[in-house]
Amino acid sequence: MRDAKTILRALYDAAVRRALPSELMARYLPLPPAGQTVVVGAGKAGGAMAQALEALWPLDAALSGLVVTRYGHIPPRNSVSKERIRIVEAAHPVPDSNSECAAREILTMVSGLGRDDLVICLISGGGSSLLALPAQGVTLAQKQEINRALLLCGANIAEMNCVRKHLSAIKGGRLAVACAPSRVITLMISDVPGDDPAVIASGPTVPDASTCAQAVEILDRYRIGVDESLRRMLRDGALESPKPGDSRFAGNEYRLIATPRQSLEAAADAARSMGLAAHILADDMEGESRELGRTHAALARAVRRHGKPFAKPCVILSGGETTVTVGANAVGRGGRAGEFALGAAIDLKGESGITLIAADTDGIDGSEDNAGVLVTPDSLARAESRGLKAREYLARNDSYGFFSALGDLVVTGPTYTNVNDFRAFLIED
Repeated sequence: MRDAKTILRALYDAAVRRALPSELMARYLPLPPAGQTVVVGAGKAGGAMAQALEALWPLDAALSGLVVTRYGHIPPRNSVSKERIRIVEAAHPVPDSNSECAAREILTMVSGLGRDDLVICLISGGGSSLLALPAQGVTLAQKQEINRALLLCGANIAEMNCVRKHLSAIKGGRLAVACAPSRVITLMISDVPGDDPAVIASGPTVPDASTCAQAVEILDRYRIGVDESLRRMLRDGALESPKPGDSRFAGNEYRLIATPRQSLEAAADAARSMGLAAHILADDMEGESRELGRTHAALARAVRRHGKPFAKPCVILSGGETTVTVGANAVGRGGRAGEFALGAAIDLKGESGITLIAADTDGIDGSEDNAGVLVTPDSLARAESRGLKAREYLARNDSYGFFSALGDLVVTGPTYTNVNDFRAFLIED
């Protein structure tokens, strides 16, 4: 059998491969309409989704559009491909002026379409930041400030996107409203627990059941200060989003083309092909990253020491979207995967026979250049020999600094998809 690190990296690669747009797009595309087809969208997988669609769309059928993705996330184009869908880049996780310009241009493109026309909207994780047009009375600077605060406070993705939707002129169903009366088909790659279309990229084409009042409650709960005029607009419902039952959504379709569960199942199949039992805990785990790491470590120890609740050797898999609460004096290097792995490593205490990988399926964990990290039974011992104190690094939210010094980073570059967190523990005899 291959070594533990090679096995775990192969499982991660299998999970990512299952979510690649080039492997998925054909079965979800509609037929060309009588009128024109306009493709719009946003997300970390946006460039790959647009290229996959473009390659499959008939050359004699009208096709145009604009999709925005994260900087550095446009896949290399085939030299003979014809660019009919323009792909632009913007900032993530905090929007920038390119995010605003792209959103504004997309709204212009879909305005005035008729009943014979078709809008295909390509949506994936990261779209909330990449498609950021402030609502009337809201500035981009206000959105940026609130977004940064949400990222640091430990709010989960549904809470963050509830606030984002109510500060936006395009999210929370407003893009679909702008497309009416044309038909809208939204193709989605899910990066959120539960695969709720209204939460993925803040649901630009999906009616929004959340309310301004809920957005205010979230801001208050996490003590995020906002300008009084903005608070008043939220409190008075002036920024309310279009709701379920609105006739402008009639006939719209939402098709999930890739989900976290499917990628975990692909990884499980890969493990079984190597002769390993594989167990998926859940695809929708949430909570503080370091605490979830400790919980997973306890389970892995129980399997290693007692053969319960699973017999060894085996692989334990999980996914979802955890959170990191960044302290006031934190370094803040690394992301959810690194924080999870560091929390797990501390509690494993060098337990033999347990190796783990924690990585983000988009290839970028937080704000650094790695997808995630690998933890081996000797990780803590190697750290101690270098004078690195794991608990101090965790207290500073500096998982990247810790694992970088050990050479334990997993670096893939952008994967051109995004089904969120991937975690796998290999437990051997």
